[in-house]
Amino acid sequence: PKIKIGINGFGRIGRLVARVALQRDDVELVAINDPFITTDYMIPWGAAGADFVVESTGVFTDKDKAAAHLKGGAKKVVISAPSKDAPMFVVGVNEKEYKPELTIVSNASCTTNCLAPLAKVINDKFGIVEGLMTTVHSITATQKTVDGPSSKDWRGGRAASFNIIPSSTGAAKAVGKVLPVLNGKLTGMSFRVPTVDVSVVDLTVRLEKKATYEQIKAAIKEESEGKLKGILGYTEDDVVSTDFIGDSRSSIFDAKAGIALNDGFVKLVSWYDNEWGYSSRVIDLIVHMASVS
Repeated sequence: PKIKIGINGFGRIGRLVARVALQRDDVELVAINDPFITTDYMIPWGAAGADFVVESTGVFTDKDKAAAHLKGGAKKVVISAPSKDAPMFVVGVNEKEYKPELTIVSNASCTTNCLAPLAKVINDKFGIVEGLMTTVHSITATQKTVDGPSSKDWRGGRAASFNIIPSSTGAAKAVGKVLPVLNGKLTGMSFRVPTVDVSVVDLTVRLEKKATYEQIKAAIKEESEGKLKGILGYTEDDVVSTDFIGDSRSSIFDAKAGIALNDGFVKLVSWYDNEWGYSSRVIDLIVHMASVS
């Protein structure tokens, strides 16, 4: 039987999760809810037959708020954003840690999904002493079309389509949550740029074990064809951002773009379609959860 899912919040991620679901034969989309509802109003997910609810409004990102869906009859909720208190899973990295008794989980962020598989491979093979990440990130719905007020983040209130906007991101620190061995070893920031989709992670790390750039490339290529196939990609092509629109992988390592200073200090570059790749993982996580329960 197909896994029955509902979607709450039909923005960019909600819509792409719907498209991914419609393309696959192991899940069935049974209900979509939008616009905003208050958390004290119950959506009858049970009546619609939705076992899994994708919470993609961007508003109900903590356990308490997401729990409203359980009252409405959903069995599990997957939050399509980082959560301060729901356990976070990155498919290909730590989804095996999922236990059936967990009812509310987070699929982390698109950037964490790009960074974590790359960081895992590097740490497993060479060891990471410490690292800094920058993501050059496409426009998302939280930004403004023209300059406007933005309470906590004044820069984020500036016009999205003609500024490079420095911004904070919890994506690198979140890697320490999905890969505890890296806890406290990574942090980073973001530049929001005027592209509509596709982003790129720049990870600069100090290695425990000396390694040439060629050895690093070989290790990533091997993993991309092995355990992490479909999650981590590898390319030696002369690519630019639009070449990755519609790429369902979480992270595509750009072998030609990275550079090593020496055998212990290296900059690694990895692309991601922050909409389609991420939405694909939301469905993958649901399918995994269903197989466990």
